[in-house]
Amino acid sequence: MKRTGASRAKRGRRPVTWQAVCRAARALPGVEEGTSYGTPSLHVGKKLLARLREDGDSIAVRTDMVSREFLLRADPGMYFLTDHYREYPWILVRLGDARHEPLSELLEAGWRQLATKRVIAEYGRIR
Repeated sequence: MKRTGASRAKRGRRPVTWQAVCRAARALPGVEEGTSYGTPSLHVGKKLLARLREDGDSIAVRTDMVSREFLLRADPGMYFLTDHYREYPWILVRLGDARHEPLSELLEAGWRQLATKRVIAEYGRIR
């Protein structure tokens, strides 16, 4: 599908960068930066939460299959898939079309899938 017109970032919104993704994720307990498949990534323990894709313009974020379908339908400009990810609980996000708040919520939802129950409970108390 060919996209036309200016991206959301170009229409006056602050563009989302990998650095902004890292800041949002580091606000969650236990998130650490690392590498995955030769690209910068974010982990919860040894589990992959998100990674910058090789194109440098998009990221892969852990999600569940039900949420993924909803997100893909709700905002196909921001979210997409490639054949590689179809069978796995991941969603791809175009950084140039991303918005900070929904992306932070997506990262937190992915983090909740990977963090221990104790860490999640402690996070709920400090929020």
